[in-house]
Amino acid sequence: MTQETPTHPTPQLQIRIQLHGKLRLGPGKAQLLEAIRQSGSIAKAGQSMAMSYKRAWSLVEEMNRLFATPLVISTRGGPKGGGAELTETGALILRLYRAVEASSLQSAAPQLAEIKAAMVPEDDR
Repeated sequence: MTQETPTHPTPQLQIRIQLHGKLRLGPGKAQLLEAIRQSGSIAKAGQSMAMSYKRAWSLVEEMNRLFATPLVISTRGGPKGGGAELTETGALILRLYRAVEASSLQSAAPQLAEIKAAMVPEDDR
């Protein structure tokens, strides 16, 4: 990871993978997948990201349509309550996204350091 100094924030790299037309897999959807994996719930995952259930569900449906098999499966409430979990494909796509992100950051580290060195200190802006 990178360190920040108070006067020179480290430039950040965000990866968005263009899939179909305007549909993308990026940091927000990756975070949502991780939150679903941790909480076992689309509602709780959305809540942890200050996102409405409707928005979280919409993003899950969008991701599920992008791949041959769904990334997330959900069950409706009942005696045991509802829930959601990543499928094997969902876990794979999340792992691959994080690998692309990590390798990109590692590859770009020297250039990001040069950008940081060329920046005006935050206090001087």
